[in-house]
Amino acid sequence: MTAKLATIVRALIFIVLALGLCGIIFSIAGYAALDMFQAIFNGAFLRNGALENALRWGAPLFVTAVGVTISFRAGYFNIGAQGQFYMGAIFAAFVAEWLNGWPAYIVIPACFAAGMLGGGLWALWPGLLRLRSGADEVITTLMGNFLAGLVLVYVTSGPLKDPSGSGQQAASRPLDAAYRIGNSFELSPTIIAIAVFVGASMWFLVNRTAFGVVSGLAGRNATMVAWQGAKLMRIGLASFVISGALAGLAGTMEFMGPNGRLTGGFLPGHGFTAILIALVANLSIAGTAIAALFFGGLASAALYLPIITGLPASAIAIINAAIALFITAKSKTLDDIINLKRFGGRWNSTKQPQSKSLKNPHPTGTG
Repeated sequence: MTAKLATIVRALIFIVLALGLCGIIFSIAGYAALDMFQAIFNGAFLRNGALENALRWGAPLFVTAVGVTISFRAGYFNIGAQGQFYMGAIFAAFVAEWLNGWPAYIVIPACFAAGMLGGGLWALWPGLLRLRSGADEVITTLMGNFLAGLVLVYVTSGPLKDPSGSGQQAASRPLDAAYRIGNSFELSPTIIAIAVFVGASMWFLVNRTAFGVVSGLAGRNATMVAWQGAKLMRIGLASFVISGALAGLAGTMEFMGPNGRLTGGFLPGHGFTAILIALVANLSIAGTAIAALFFGGLASAALYLPIITGLPASAIAIINAAIALFITAKSKTLDDIINLKRFGGRWNSTKQPQSKSLKNPHPTGTG
């Protein structure tokens, strides 16, 4: 069995285990587990229009998850995809407001450029803190999520507020129909094309460029990469910015596509689901596409469950959390087993104390 196939099989096993755990939990809560799973798969993949809905939800998740993959491969744990997603949508909304009335062929590219800029800038400052002062990027990017959420509430209830709104939910003015790239009723070819382009270009970046190879090596053994003369600062900043820019691109896709406006706290679990997708795919671009389609189907099923089974839509969040639990446990346990086999029964050298004379120049400390 090849390494890639083994990774896929292990991921599937742990997903099945997570679903089994959820079945037990829902059975205890009084729901029929078999009926629940049948309803989930019908809503996600089998009913009419299920594939289109899975692609609708999966495309932005895929774009964000690819960005997460880039930073994780380089050894930086960017947990701030949600905030970068929000900031991309906010930047795009401001540009759409300022250029309202201009031709669509100017406004649409400008909004996408602004969205990527917003997401990239929101990832840049945690990257600088990490690389300059050693601040933990898990903490800074996580805090960035909360800050971006507050900025979103501010702009939707202030500068971009829709004066004709009911006041029950903070929202921006609707985007002019001439600038929309999709709607909430049908699959957008433009959004799918963007997702395919992102996947192809990032696969090429990761597998066929010096940056992709070196950043992957830096994520595993930064000391060796530094000894070879690589600039870890450049690698780190580039991985943060690319990751944030792709999350911002996904936010722009949602704003200019199905949503058509900003609303306070929209898609609150998007960034964390994207992180889960990257982990399930074992940081593979191709695997991320498959995992994103699966989780896109689950997101689609969340709209279907309350009607058919009476199960609340939050059940999908529980399933996602269970998968995250098992996938995270898998990463630690299986890595230890692989290292034991690889080193003939001895632990990987990264488990041993490092010599004081050989300090790891990589800020994340991964070796």
